[in-house]
Amino acid sequence: MKIIKAKFLTSAPTLNECSDINLPEFALIGRSNVGKSSFINSIVNIKGLAKTSNTPGKTKLINLFSINDSFIFADLPGYGFAKVSGKTQNQWQKNIENYLLNRKNLASLIHFIDSRHPIQNNDKQMAEWIKFNRLPCFVIATKADQISKSQVFNTCKNIEKELMLEVYPFSKENKFYNDKIIDKLENLISSYSGILKK
Repeated sequence: MKIIKAKFLTSAPTLNECSDINLPEFALIGRSNVGKSSFINSIVNIKGLAKTSNTPGKTKLINLFSINDSFIFADLPGYGFAKVSGKTQNQWQKNIENYLLNRKNLASLIHFIDSRHPIQNNDKQMAEWIKFNRLPCFVIATKADQISKSQVFNTCKNIEKELMLEVYPFSKENKFYNDKIIDKLENLISSYSGILKK
């Protein structure tokens, strides 16, 4: 699959405000500032399509992007941002959970984890919640350019072992990793597009 078209669709605070779109959708989840927006921009090769920031907690809404008119990226608010109040963090968490459990066209979750650090407790909690609710998911280990190639391999294997999920390395600075991720998306689209939830 070659990505030749991408556009921002809408932002919404909750599932109820999101448009119904009859395309397979990939929900992007992870800690604040883990690199979800950079991932979108790199995969579609459009700088600035998804707004990036060095300030954690910038994504406060559910942001939907149409890719090739054939599938959707849903960039969800990050978790683990300490400067947001507990009340706000809890509300974001409820909105995310409601979205993931009830979005009709959800094909898979993509769980983003920073490859530079050990898996954080809230990453583990999210992974456990995903498994408990039997949601399809794979992991993208971000910022792989900031560690050595041997560390990339070992980190991915460790995440796979601990979370029991497929792991793909990613770097916004190195497009080398993109092809395998795009192949994974294409396979999931083929598998899930014909059996979307009714």
